[in-house]
Amino acid sequence: MTYTLQTVNRVAPIANLDLVAVAAEKLLTRVEGLPGIGVMYGEAGRGKTMACSALANRTRGYYVQMRSAWNRKTLLEKILFEMGIKPHGTIPALLDQTCEQLATSQRPLIIDEFDFCLRSDSMVELVRDIYEGSQGTLLLVGEETIAHRLKRWERFHSRVMAWIPALPVSEADARQLAPIYCPNVVIADDLLQHIVQLSHGSVRRVCVNLTLIHEEANLLAETELDRSRWGDRPLYTGEAPKRRGGN
Repeated sequence: MTYTLQTVNRVAPIANLDLVAVAAEKLLTRVEGLPGIGVMYGEAGRGKTMACSALANRTRGYYVQMRSAWNRKTLLEKILFEMGIKPHGTIPALLDQTCEQLATSQRPLIIDEFDFCLRSDSMVELVRDIYEGSQGTLLLVGEETIAHRLKRWERFHSRVMAWIPALPVSEADARQLAPIYCPNVVIADDLLQHIVQLSHGSVRRVCVNLTLIHEEANLLAETELDRSRWGDRPLYTGEAPKRRGGN
């Protein structure tokens, strides 16, 4: 069976977006007194950033992607910038501004690449202070080990209400991604299944391969492709290319 791909919105409703949206709704509408932190975790490439960026747009949330070089003041300044507030003052003053805006706006704060915070007790405690000072909704996003690593900070770990494992990409996800990364091309099920198998769970690899198929279809002036027509053309697996001959 084949299906026709048509132009759609640039955000695909993949399973991980549904998962994080449901969790966010529960956090935002929680009974007073319940913890308000959610943690989404999973292997690299599973579409966590894609899902959380889309969630930020849906909920008008504040989205910040951590960097390895950031310290406590930088994180607070970046959050305030996302809030549309000009940061000023000391770290305690920045923290108060952040907490006040979160509490007033009732919007979620999404911190991607939260693993970088786990390098430092002070960074983890700062994020806990943001939560305690605002009683807002925080969604933290990181790699698959983050749930285990957070156990080191019991006062933080106990405030997590929702643990959200990022699912491996499925054929249904690939169907949703295809119109974005391979528009106006009909892809047969067997070729779609093939790229999902090669992805080893990675949404990113599926997106790369859909782009490759789209480029090849344009070169061939084809509007339909199946596994047989694709043949032995290479697809992206994430593995480094093997050396050819020589020492």
